[in-house]
Amino acid sequence: MIDRLKLWLISQIGYWAIRILGRSVRWEVEGWENHRSIAAAGKRAIYTCWHGRIFMATYFWRERGIVVMTSRNRDGEYIARVIRRFGYGAARGSSSRGGRRALAEMIRQIEADHDVGFTIDGPRGPRYVAKPGAVWIASRTGSAVLPFHISAARKWVLSSWDEFQIPKPFSRALVLIAPPIYVPAAASEAVLESTQAHLQRVLDEIRERGDARWQTQPV
Repeated sequence: MIDRLKLWLISQIGYWAIRILGRSVRWEVEGWENHRSIAAAGKRAIYTCWHGRIFMATYFWRERGIVVMTSRNRDGEYIARVIRRFGYGAARGSSSRGGRRALAEMIRQIEADHDVGFTIDGPRGPRYVAKPGAVWIASRTGSAVLPFHISAARKWVLSSWDEFQIPKPFSRALVLIAPPIYVPAAASEAVLESTQAHLQRVLDEIRERGDARWQTQPV
């Protein structure tokens, strides 16, 4: 009973914090054409971002029916309960536990015409090191990997492994959407490794560019 109450309370706090702060943020977007190009090509999207930017990403991409991989531990249950209220689905699993089942579920979701999403360095890091699930799924479904990054001008940064970020009220936030990455069907291990390295470079580049924005412009 106490555990259920705690789960409900934390989920409520998480939902309302994202809802209230997300509505107050002044969003700036670069790269919408990259997002639109996927639908124009008749493909599904595999959204990828860093774990520490979940808070802002949850609000920004809400109500699109995206199915997100969440871990099977208690933290994953909190996340799953919150994101479902923003119109997401949850495939339970991670790179460390239940990974194969979760990846298979995400492939099924793509086949059912849903986009999917990864916090690409989750659930426990290392921070800013992309894991291979998104590229692997892309090679088996023909879907496009869509790297994006969100940088808030003013934020709280938690002392967690992912340096989790929460935007301060009425902050500006920059969303960078990179060009989609496609993987050939039945790609060889060498091609998968090369594509994975490319995804890592793209994610690093948009993180560095996005975070540097607020060092050179007024917040």
